[in-house]
Amino acid sequence: MTSSEPTGISAAPRHVPEHIHRRRWAILSVLMLSLLIVVLDNSILNVAMKTIATPAPTGLGATQSQLEWAINSYTLVFAGLLFTSGLLGDRLGRKKVLLFGLVVFGIGSVLAAVSGSPGQLIAFRAVMGLGGAFVMPSTLAVLMNVFERDEQPRAIGIWAGGVGLAIAIGPIAGGLLLDHFWWGSVFLVNVPIVLVALVVMIVLVPDSKDPQPGKLDPLGVLLSVVGLVLLVYGIIKGGQLADFTDPQVLGTVLGGLLVLVGFVLYEKRIDHPSINVNLFRKPAFSAAVGAIALVFFAMMGVTFFIVFYVQSVRGYTPLQAGLLILPLAVAQMIFSPRARHAVDRFGSRVVCSAGMLLVAASMAGFLLLDADTPIWVLEVLFFAQGTGSAHIMPPVTVSIMQSLPREKAGSGSAINNTFRQVGGTLGVAVLGSLLSTVYRDGIDGTLNSVPGLPDAARHAAGESIEATLGVARQLGAAGQRLAAEAHDAFIHAMHVTALASAGVAVLGAVVVAAFLPGRMGEGARGTDRAEQEKAGARS
Repeated sequence: MTSSEPTGISAAPRHVPEHIHRRRWAILSVLMLSLLIVVLDNSILNVAMKTIATPAPTGLGATQSQLEWAINSYTLVFAGLLFTSGLLGDRLGRKKVLLFGLVVFGIGSVLAAVSGSPGQLIAFRAVMGLGGAFVMPSTLAVLMNVFERDEQPRAIGIWAGGVGLAIAIGPIAGGLLLDHFWWGSVFLVNVPIVLVALVVMIVLVPDSKDPQPGKLDPLGVLLSVVGLVLLVYGIIKGGQLADFTDPQVLGTVLGGLLVLVGFVLYEKRIDHPSINVNLFRKPAFSAAVGAIALVFFAMMGVTFFIVFYVQSVRGYTPLQAGLLILPLAVAQMIFSPRARHAVDRFGSRVVCSAGMLLVAASMAGFLLLDADTPIWVLEVLFFAQGTGSAHIMPPVTVSIMQSLPREKAGSGSAINNTFRQVGGTLGVAVLGSLLSTVYRDGIDGTLNSVPGLPDAARHAAGESIEATLGVARQLGAAGQRLAAEAHDAFIHAMHVTALASAGVAVLGAVVVAAFLPGRMGEGARGTDRAEQEKAGARS
């Protein structure tokens, strides 16, 4: 390199073999197809919950608790194994782990589609979570190993835009399937996508792994799984009980946190740790994972209540509800691949802080929604929320992934996804329980005034707006007042929850503004150049 050449990484020696470099964009397309089924499946299920709750033969007659566990069994297994799957990818090969995950996910989808009871559906959703845990981190880890570091921000932006595409396709596909087929079709649709992804991946995607993985760390892996499972289970249970002070909830959450603290202390002491915990001392790394957890906490809480607002209060069909989410997904698809340009111009701290504040403003904007607000207001809010998140996720993901060497891409991706999943789960549990508590407080008085309603039925009717509306339908004309009161109580609860979500997003903006470096990736690029110089000196 001459003195007149730029000092950026573009002039550095390439790490990716030429034959892989030439087909890198085709490989990214395959990775996005794999990512699509994992994200799409959860968004489809949200649309199908109401149908699955319908008695047979239309649905399975699942109770509110069973519906929650159909979602949570997936989440519990998925979150608990994310870190382990990333480590296995680095050690055994990311392509192998990705193929395994796809096969398991496809088998779980078939079994879920033919479930004969809510219990079977819950069990087979857990199988799908097992497969998804091996798919999600592997896609990002493979991406980091087929793109040079200077192209990684662009590729990660497109990868993040693919999440937006899945968010858009999921509810629309779910609505179309439910309009023409039985409820199981929302799971069976995964199978052809899995088959196509497997074939193309075998042909196109190269395998990669850490050439020097070091000794196994079985105790560390076990501690991470036990700690994450206990923590996520406690969070889920707290959301179900709408009481995070319950001894069972506190015991499980604290037990999970203690195990995770033990995991960190153990990893700091051994000479072959599964994860270098000193990474969290870097502001770029710790602020980035904190931002991911906080933005998903806020956004997943909103996703939880908006489905019921659109379908239960406004009366839209599942397909129409899916179409209404399009602006959020379109904004992510448009701006995620372009976020790097804003970061290059203004710096990551400014861009991510502005994105967080835009997300917070859009959530506060839900206060404008009531039973007859023009629906375009919701569309504008969704577009703003998608634009904000599109300027958060790609930059912070780049920061996390470029803080680690290429050989540890699986571990980095696992950390990224673990914090996102735990943050999202916590958001659904905490904000969902807040919504339920405020709703019950608002509807209890009306339910108590309904003549002849047994105590058990009254309690069940206060669990959710759908349960209340079910009682109202049974009362015939006399239930119209109850339905109107249910709408009012839900909208008030939604406003309180939206304000809480906005507060969390503002907290995320403060964290980003205080701790995220102005220019992300500089430390990583410097490390990369230093490693190259050392390698050159050794050769």
